[in-house]
Amino acid sequence: MQCPGAEYLLFIMGYSMVAGATGRLLFGYDSFGNVCGKKNSPVEGAPLSGQDMTLKRHVFFMNSCNPEVKDVRLSSTILCVSSCPEEQLDTLEEVQLFADKNGSLLCVYSLNSINYTQNPNADSLCPRLPVPPSKSFPLFNRCVPQTPECYSLFASVLINDVDTLHQILSGIMSGRDTILGLCILALALSLAMMFTFWFITTLLVHIFIALIISGLLFVCGVLWWLYYDYTHDLSIELDTERENMKCLLGFALVSTVITAVLLSLIFVFRKKIKLTVELFQVINKAINNSPFLLFQPLWTFAILIFFWVLWVAVLLSLGTAGAAQVIEGGQVEYKPILGIRYMWWYHLIGLIWTSEFILACQQMTVAGALVTCYFNRNKNDPPDRPILWSLSILFCYHQGTAIKGSFLITVARIPRTILKYIYNTLKDKQHNAWSTYMFRCCFCCFWCLDKCLCHLNQNAYAATAINGTDFCTSAKDALKLLSKNSSHFTSVNCFGDFIIFLGKVLVMCLTVFGGLMAFNYNRALQVWAVPLLLVAFFAYFVAHSFLSVFETVLDALFLCFAVDLETNDGSSEKPYFMDQEFLSFVKRINKLKDTRAQGEENSLRNEEGTELQPVV
Repeated sequence: MQCPGAEYLLFIMGYSMVAGATGRLLFGYDSFGNVCGKKNSPVEGAPLSGQDMTLKRHVFFMNSCNPEVKDVRLSSTILCVSSCPEEQLDTLEEVQLFADKNGSLLCVYSLNSINYTQNPNADSLCPRLPVPPSKSFPLFNRCVPQTPECYSLFASVLINDVDTLHQILSGIMSGRDTILGLCILALALSLAMMFTFWFITTLLVHIFIALIISGLLFVCGVLWWLYYDYTHDLSIELDTERENMKCLLGFALVSTVITAVLLSLIFVFRKKIKLTVELFQVINKAINNSPFLLFQPLWTFAILIFFWVLWVAVLLSLGTAGAAQVIEGGQVEYKPILGIRYMWWYHLIGLIWTSEFILACQQMTVAGALVTCYFNRNKNDPPDRPILWSLSILFCYHQGTAIKGSFLITVARIPRTILKYIYNTLKDKQHNAWSTYMFRCCFCCFWCLDKCLCHLNQNAYAATAINGTDFCTSAKDALKLLSKNSSHFTSVNCFGDFIIFLGKVLVMCLTVFGGLMAFNYNRALQVWAVPLLLVAFFAYFVAHSFLSVFETVLDALFLCFAVDLETNDGSSEKPYFMDQEFLSFVKRINKLKDTRAQGEENSLRNEEGTELQPVV
C-alpha cells in the first residue's frame, strides 16, 4: 500500500529542484541576475548577466547609507565584488585605487576601473561617496556598513522589507553551524537519557526529577531574563530584533505555564516512584531479551535526518522559485511563480505525515519484537532475530496500518496549525476577549485529541502485532481489552509514561538553553526565533524517537498482559505467558490497591456510623 499524496510530494520535490534557485538565497545575487560566487547563465535582454562570478563572493550595495525601496524592491544597484571595502573611501580616486589594489570593482561592470575618474557618468555608475567601511556578514554574504549611522539605515530598510520567508530562511542559513551543533547536542542527550532509563534505580529517579525541576526553573528564568534584557536595550531598532523580543515573551509565558503544570504533576505522583522503578526494571528485563531494541532508534534517526535534510532543501528551493524578468536599465528581478506559496502548506503536511509514518514503523517494529518474546513459553530460549522478523511482517503486511495511524495524527495537527496561523495573523487586529478564549479552547482541544490519538495508535500497533488485524479492528480490540483490565496498574503505567515524557522535556530544555545562549550573541540581522523553534522541535523529536522505545514496550507489555489475562487463568492447563517477576509485580500492585480500597471502605463505614448525640 502506498502513502496517499506521495506522488504529489514527489512532484513538489522535482518541481522545486527545477524551478528553484537555492544559490540565490545562500550566496546572494546582483541587480543583473548573477549569483555571486558562481558561473552564471545569461538572461535574455540583460547584457550584464551571465558573468563568471566565481571569485566575486560578496554582495555590495552601491548606496548602502541611504537605500530606498520602490515597488517592493531596492532602488540601490547591487554588485558582486571580490572583497568588501574595510576602510572608508572618500573619492573616486580612492575607489579606483581600491579596485587596482584588491581587484574588487565597486562600479557597474560595464565601466573599466581606469575610467572611474574620467567617465562623466561615474556618479551614477559608481557608489555614492563617501563609501563607508563594510564587513561581510553571513546573511546573503552582504557587505554590511560598519559606521553606526549607515548601519542603522541600511539594516532598517533592507532587513525590515525582506520577505518573511526569506528572513526565516536566511536566519536558518546564517545560523546553520549553530543549529547543526545543537542537533548533535540533542542526539547526545537523547542517547544519554536512553541509557539512563536502561539502568534506572530509585536514587537515579530522584536525581532525574531534581534535574528536571532545576532545568525547568533555570530555562524559564533565563527566558525572562533575556526578555528583560531586550526590553531595556536602547539599540533595538530593527523589526527582526522586535520580533525576537515578542517571541521571547511568548517562549517565557509558555515555559512558565509548562513549568507550573509539570511541577504540579510531579508533586501529585511523588508517592509512586518506587513502583515506577520496579515497572522500569520489568521493562528493562523485557528489553534484555532483545537488546538490539535499544539500537532501533538509530536507524529511525538516520532516516529522519535524511528526510528532514531533503525537506529543508525542497523548502529552500520553493522559497527561491521565480521567473527572471528584465526591467529598466537592463536589471533583472525575480517574480514568484503563481501558486508556489500554496505548495508550502502541502509541503508542511508532508513533513508531519512522513515523520509520523517513520516513527510509526519504529513503534510497530518494537511492539512486534516484544510480542514475539512475550508469547514464548520457553523463557530460557528466546526466539531468534525477533526484530528482523517484526520488520519483515511490517513491510509485507502492515504498512497500511502505519500509514493510517500517522495520517490520523496529521489530521489532528493540521487544524491546530491553521488555528495558530489565523490567531497570529489576527492578533494585531482588534478582537474581543471571547474570540481569543475560543481560539485557545479550540487549540487546547486539538492538543488533547492529538495526545489521545498517539496513545491509541501505540495500542493499535501492539494489537496488530498480536492479532495481525488491520488498524481499525486492532484499535477497537485494544480499547476493549484496556477498558476491561484498566484496574490493574493504570496509574503506575501513566506515571511511567510521565517519567519518559519528563526525559524528553529535559533533553529539549537543555538544547533550547544552549540555543538561547548561542543565538543571543547575534541579535540584529537574524530572526532566530524560528531556528530556535526548529531546534526545539528537532530535540523533542529525537528524544521522542529514542525514548519511545520504552513507551512502546510499556504500552505493548500492558496490552500483552491484558491479552494474557483474557485467554489464560494461571492454571496448569492455561498458564500465564508472563514470567514470575512480572507476575509478582502485578500481585504487589493488586495488593496495594486492595489495601487502599479496604481503607477507604472502612473510612466510609465509620462516617456512616457516626450519629449526632444530644447534648446533656
